[in-house]
Amino acid sequence: MSRLSLTFACCRYDRMEAIREGAFPIEGIDLNCITLRSGREVFDRMVGGQEFDVAELSASEFISLTGRGDCPFVALPVFPSRVFRHGFITVNRKAVRTPKELAGKRIGVPLYTQTAALFVRGLLQDEYDVDLSGVHWVQGATNSPESHGNPAAPPLLKPISIEQNTSGRSLSELLERGDIQAIIGSGLPDSLRSHPDKVQRLFPDFHARELDYFRRTRIFPIMHLVAIRREIYEKHPFVAPSLYQALCASKDLALEKMRYLGALRYMLPWLMSDLDEIDQVFGGDPWPYGIEPNRPTLEAALRYLHDQSLIAAPLAVEDIFEPLRDGCRF
Repeated sequence: MSRLSLTFACCRYDRMEAIREGAFPIEGIDLNCITLRSGREVFDRMVGGQEFDVAELSASEFISLTGRGDCPFVALPVFPSRVFRHGFITVNRKAVRTPKELAGKRIGVPLYTQTAALFVRGLLQDEYDVDLSGVHWVQGATNSPESHGNPAAPPLLKPISIEQNTSGRSLSELLERGDIQAIIGSGLPDSLRSHPDKVQRLFPDFHARELDYFRRTRIFPIMHLVAIRREIYEKHPFVAPSLYQALCASKDLALEKMRYLGALRYMLPWLMSDLDEIDQVFGGDPWPYGIEPNRPTLEAALRYLHDQSLIAAPLAVEDIFEPLRDGCRF
């Protein structure tokens, strides 16, 4: 049987390196890997054209499209990007000192619908009982005056107070000036370093808080998943299990390489201590793929999407991974 040629677009991650380098064959598939610099570029080009067959995709964007009922993609429970978000809430020191003081403020966000912002809002409401109903959202890129991509998510299902930043200044500059009082979402503002007298993290002890949060909830926020074009999956359903197995093998090889301490693979002086913590907290694998080890995180994402009016009706985890209904085991 001839092998199927597919293109796969993704950012550069250690867990994808073996796939990118062609370290092992993928059953039935010749994969042409395209590495891009930003997730947003991958998403916009995947959704907006036909140049990629498989790609990393925003989790909230994919689930929003699925909730609408006409999603052109099929998802694998492979998660290239995931990030704890306690450390990504920055505030103007004069305006906000505690989580509850975020209520009614002007808060910057790269995209209201992005997965990072989704999880931060859910975190603030679940863990700190913050009333976000009166927040005015200012949307734009964190460290430049431009916008942040062209998301394909459907329109919000209820009115939200959002304005596009047209000031000619970045969100970082607006925060330092006090024109907005906080920034949430992906990335950190330059002003956190350049103006620490004015800008700080809401949770300076974010690492300890994130450890406690994970131990209690088992939630490690998922930002991106891997999506296959629906027409390819329907014509060649074998691509789902074949790619899933290969992506798992690539991640396992990255974990193995990370554990070699003869010479540090990454510029992390305390990597050995980090590995000890990974063993203690995550049982050795901080980046599990598949459904069950990620069910608490996926269920939280689905709940947040519904609560925040990004999807009209609640969805179950199994609803967003169509290959499960076709007999694939993840």
